[in-house]
Amino acid sequence: MSNKFKAKEPDGVYFVTISVIQWADVLTRREYLEIICDSLAYCQKEKQFTLYAWCIMTNHLHLICSSPSLAYKIRDFKKYTSKELYRAIRNNPQESRKSWLLWLINSAGELSSKHEEYKFWQPGYHPILLDNNQMIEQKLEYLHQNPVKAGFVEEPEHWYYSSARDYAGQKGRLEVVWLV
Repeated sequence: MSNKFKAKEPDGVYFVTISVIQWADVLTRREYLEIICDSLAYCQKEKQFTLYAWCIMTNHLHLICSSPSLAYKIRDFKKYTSKELYRAIRNNPQESRKSWLLWLINSAGELSSKHEEYKFWQPGYHPILLDNNQMIEQKLEYLHQNPVKAGFVEEPEHWYYSSARDYAGQKGRLEVVWLV
């Protein structure tokens, strides 16, 4: 297994990407986004997880974060949110794509090496150590510009599910520790 993308520095600040299986646009409903936010807030409060910046898109999320044993925290986050998002999709009478989404998630589980019942997230979390100010600023800009480049909003701070609001001096959805 490659060591290229592993969180080796226990005190390091990392840029992390967590992607939905097949990059499917699943995270399109407020209920699903709130599951992710509530889980991140729990990790902050209970799991020694520091969040510096974040952005949830329709098929992935980016975090700038730090935590002792980051790999285990991300694993637990993904395991919990996978279960909760699967349940939310299954129980949502308004979900017009329910059959397709459940098929996709179930198929990914069956095809996984562990032959799981379902699989929501792609394997890994692609941690990149941010060890200088230039890298921090570049990743922070990239993360906050994601919804703008996707055409969802004209200004980063207009995207509710992002820390861009905090960095623009507004109250955001989650508490963040400023990097710059």
